[in-house]
Amino acid sequence: MKRNYYVMSDGILKRKENTVYFVNKEGKKPLPINKIYSIYAYGSLTFSSQVVHLLAKEGIPIHFFNYYGFYDGSFYPRETLLSGDLLIKQAKHYLDHEKRMVIAKKFVEGAGQNMGKVLSYYRIENTIGDTMRDLDGCGAITEVMNVEGRMRSAYYFHMDEILPDGFKMEGRSRRPPENMVNALISFGNSLLYSTVLSEIYNTQLNPTISYLHEPFERRYSLALDLSEIFKPILVDRLIFYLVNKRMLKEEDFEQDINCCLLNDQGRKTFLKEYDERLKKTIKHRELNRKVSYRRLIRLEAYKLIKHLLDSKEYKPFVMWW
Repeated sequence: MKRNYYVMSDGILKRKENTVYFVNKEGKKPLPINKIYSIYAYGSLTFSSQVVHLLAKEGIPIHFFNYYGFYDGSFYPRETLLSGDLLIKQAKHYLDHEKRMVIAKKFVEGAGQNMGKVLSYYRIENTIGDTMRDLDGCGAITEVMNVEGRMRSAYYFHMDEILPDGFKMEGRSRRPPENMVNALISFGNSLLYSTVLSEIYNTQLNPTISYLHEPFERRYSLALDLSEIFKPILVDRLIFYLVNKRMLKEEDFEQDINCCLLNDQGRKTFLKEYDERLKKTIKHRELNRKVSYRRLIRLEAYKLIKHLLDSKEYKPFVMWW
């Protein structure tokens, strides 16, 4: 099975024939190209066009993150799973207001139900379900986004009831995150976005045509749409696990007056456990077989494709545990 490869330090990618080496001050290390699924670069990388050619040939995306751990961009290899028919249908569903609204509401519905599941697991009463019912009366994307925002605001408010003393959110702050919990959410959401993008790359979907988030130039907004469903499942539950098990502590962060970020050791811990979680399997109810969390994201993309092709109505993935 192919795996993700995380680059945590500055270095150079060099190609010699069909082998790529990562070179830094610690030495030269060959990358097992035929076993790599995606590369996540948290250090500064320099590489030649010859490296790009080989990565493109092997269909390996590289996701770049800046010093703060925020997503910067991706090297998205030339798509090989092309489908003109699907591309037209994907665009038609965006251009048709009613069809777009149906999909956008489904994404928010899935996100809301998964947020509710997380809080229910910790026996926390909440109003997310009540707010979600407001989706029925939404007639514009901005109204759908408003419902999503109110649900997430209530969800984040209750997160403090799950987190231990010393790790409280006290409101969402993004750029920059102002405390440790906000730093973890920002880091995790950036990571999830790139993971979803890698899964979309392995389908026939065009990542720039989205339904909940507006498609703008130079961004893969469909990854933002699908990420909403998986944030509570993959990012938030992982944060609770790492913090409540004290696997992440105050010394794993760099804190300034108005800014808080994971340091190198904190990032390594988060990435290691995130990667393990992606590989973790569950028994899928419909497929009646074990699938990994990473595979669940791909399956979600396949479900969207079936909806776009009028083969089967899309229903977002919702945790049953």
